[in-house]
This record gives sequence, structure tokens and C-alpha cells, in this order.
Amino acid sequence: MSIELPSSEIIGKKTIKAASLAGHAHNALAARADAEAPGESRQRVLTTVSCTQPDRIPIDFWAVGEVYESLAKHLGVSDAEGVLKAFGVDLRYFRGPGLPDVTPDEDGVFADHWGVWRRYHSINGKCRDGSPYTWTSKHLAHSPLANAESVADIEKHAWPDASKWDYSRVKSACKNIRDKGYAVVFGGDRLDRTSQLKAGMYLRGTERFVMDLVLEPEIAECILRHVADYYMDYNFRVFEAAQGGIDIFFMGDDMGTQNSTWVSLDMYRSFFKKRFAEFNELAHDFGIKTMYHTCGNVTPLVGEFVDAGLDILQSLQPASMADDFAKIKSQYGRHLCLQGGIDIQNVLPNGSPDDVRRHVRKTAEILGRDGGYIFCTAHNILPDTPTENVLALVEAYHSFARY
Repeated sequence: MSIELPSSEIIGKKTIKAASLAGHAHNALAARADAEAPGESRQRVLTTVSCTQPDRIPIDFWAVGEVYESLAKHLGVSDAEGVLKAFGVDLRYFRGPGLPDVTPDEDGVFADHWGVWRRYHSINGKCRDGSPYTWTSKHLAHSPLANAESVADIEKHAWPDASKWDYSRVKSACKNIRDKGYAVVFGGDRLDRTSQLKAGMYLRGTERFVMDLVLEPEIAECILRHVADYYMDYNFRVFEAAQGGIDIFFMGDDMGTQNSTWVSLDMYRSFFKKRFAEFNELAHDFGIKTMYHTCGNVTPLVGEFVDAGLDILQSLQPASMADDFAKIKSQYGRHLCLQGGIDIQNVLPNGSPDDVRRHVRKTAEILGRDGGYIFCTAHNILPDTPTENVLALVEAYHSFARY
């Protein structure tokens, strides 16, 4: 599962109490957002990431484009940034240089800079209240290394070159966010975002790459080396171009399934940990904190992430690991900031506004204790979630944000 950020280069994140679930929520939210001093959001986030207690729990907000469009219409604002400002979100994301706009073929298929082919796919459905929705996402169509049989075949692949991108807009993108007082988060989408396992799965195919880890480790290692070399070069260039303007570096992989990890602890240590530590170290060399999104049950790997230098663990998928939240907070909360933990699989799409409120309160009581927690859903809110539940979510964030 991949994070799909709005299509604009810079994406906002700021939330405020939704004073009314009916229709006049926007004015109350905006008034509260405007009441905060410039820079308060950024300092709130930085304090939280240091695992100390700020004035309130910071708020982040993730949703697919269709949800942003629906919320913008409901709130009477023009775009995703208007939604985030109205909601009072404390972080803003920007994408570095990456895949340019491409025109899909007649089958909706296009290729990215890794040579991975994807296809636009639309899903039509109905919300709980019977209202229709459409959600368009990008699915893997072809893995370019699917038929490679040797390390030599892997080496022949047209690997991307980080020097080809234009980094001239990075500094201004950061400044634009910083000047508005928000925490600056750098991170792209899909294979624009630093990963290892996910990149291997896209390039090789999921089944083939997982088999390589066991049966053809030299092939898996070769793929991962090329992937890491690109990201180290790419991220260095972004960090350097930002000239101190980035607060948080956002990576994303899916090391967990619904019930377990994709790989064993020993396999994680053998193939992934060293390079993950290098990603964290590079960011730290530039004074940047690191955030890592991973879906699924990754409880057995949390200690490895901390040991590799991670600052913020994102997702905390409740359907997979909610029973471990208290343990994780107790064991690692002094060193690891936590972000997410709000359920998009059941509570948001299927629960009532009161269910949403109770869920947020319980999560805040467990993860928010003594600081070191950022409110957010475990993944993007999808169009099957009723608007009233999104507004209840935001209201609950602000109701339970104060320590």
C-alpha cells in the first residue's frame, strides 16, 4: 500500500476543532488556526519529535485526492491546502524532484524513472449512507526485472541517475512552508519515496523478490544495493539543496502484512538494517529528523528501527498491532516518536462519529502520554469514509490534544 499525496508539489498538514458537524465548521476551525502564533506548529512538532511534551499533541492529516476534493467543497475552501489550514494541521509535506508528468497509453499504463510500469485503476462504490464515490489509484502493471535470471541481468537494467533531476526549487519549497510556521517534511510518493523492500517488489515482482531473499540472495542484494545507492545520492542532493530547510525526512516501506512481518528478524538484519541505518545517518548529518511509514504488524522490528537511528515511526496500523501500542510506548517512547494509530479500515468508514471520538480518545491516552505522539490516521482516509466521520475525527483530535 502506498501513500498518495495530493498532486501539488507542496502538501499541507494543519488541523483545528471542527466546531460543527453540520456545515459551519470552517469558520470555527479557521478562527482557532489563526489564533495560534506563527511558528507555533513547527515548534510543537519539533518538541514532540524529541519525545518531550509540547502544549498539545500535533496533528497530521492524510487522505486521497478525492477526499480532499469533497472536504474542500464541504468547507467552502479552494483546495487541499485550504482543508489542511482549516483543520489546523501542524506539518506540511513537499515532494522533491522526481517523475515528471507522463501521459498514459490507451490502456492507462505509464512508466516511471525506475522502468516500473503502472496502470491507473478506478474503483466505484457506495458509502454507508448510500452516496456513491470513485477512487482512482495506480497499480503495478509490469516489473522490469521480472525475468532477470542473474546478477549480470540485474546490472544491465537502466538504473535511475539522481544527477538528472533539477533541485533548484527545493530551497524555495522549504522556505515557503517554514515561513508559514509549519514543520517541513520532505517525502515523495511510491518510488519517489525512499524504500527498500517495496522498491524490490515493484522492480522484481512481489513473489519473485521475496523468493530471491531466500533462494537467490545475491540477486536480492544486487537490487537492494542499486536502490540504496540511488536514494543515498538523491537524498544527499535534496538535503544539500534545502540548505537547512527540512525538519523531517519521510521514508516509506511496508515491512508488515496484516498479521506479521514480511521478513524474519534475521532476514531484516541481513538485508535491510544496515542500509536503513545509513539513510537515517545521512539525514542526521544534515540535522534532519527521520520518519518511517510501514503498514502492517511490525512489532518485532520496532527495536531494530530504533537501533538503526529512526526518530518517528508512522502508521501503527491498529487492526494489525493495536494490542502492542502500550508495550511499544512503554519500551521505546523515550527514544521514538510515534505517529498514526487511527483506524481507516473499520472505525472511520463503518463507525459512528461517537465511535470515532472514542477511538481517538483511547489512542491518545495510550500513545500520547508524556509527549512523543503525533495524531494521524494509519494511512490515507479513503472516499468510503463519511464526511461526518472526518469532521468528528478532527474535532476529537482537538478535544483530546491537550495534556
